[in-house]
Amino acid sequence: MSDKRRNPRPLNRPRLEEMALAYVARFATTQAKLRDYLRRKLRERGWEGEDEPPLDALVERYAELGYVDDEGWARMKAGSLLRRGYGARRVSEALGAAGVDEDVRGAMAPGEAQERESALALARRRRLGPFAREEADRAVREKHLAAMLRAGHRLEVARRIIEAEDATSAQEWVDEAFDRGESLDG
Repeated sequence: MSDKRRNPRPLNRPRLEEMALAYVARFATTQAKLRDYLRRKLRERGWEGEDEPPLDALVERYAELGYVDDEGWARMKAGSLLRRGYGARRVSEALGAAGVDEDVRGAMAPGEAQERESALALARRRRLGPFAREEADRAVREKHLAAMLRAGHRLEVARRIIEAEDATSAQEWVDEAFDRGESLDG
């Protein structure tokens, strides 16, 4: 291993900007995640200058330039989690952990139809409720319900999916919300 790897040079303004630019070029990210990444690099390598590292100014500039877009990232992440079957609570928690502002998290909350569709996707994927391979007794249904709740679904949505007679009736319940136009908030 070379000396360069063992003792990396402390960061200065140009190296910090280069590192930040490489990060945003490689990863879709949030302002908070970029700031955390740069702080970690500063802890690892140190700072060469007398003044404080310009983290906030750098992150703000990259956001203004559109290199970092919290709302776009939140939309992408929320959509991905919903398609995988996670509920509104888990989506909001994931966005919060990434440092997404509360207003943006609220704007990304799924509508009733999206929430139902997400719950149905989880039930299909995990073979819960009407998608179970065998007839479920009360104890198994309670375990299925608990799995839906852990995934962030509201009790009434989870219960409706788990207690559906069959896959067709569960799908009809989801389609009903789309037919009423409940996919958008408000």
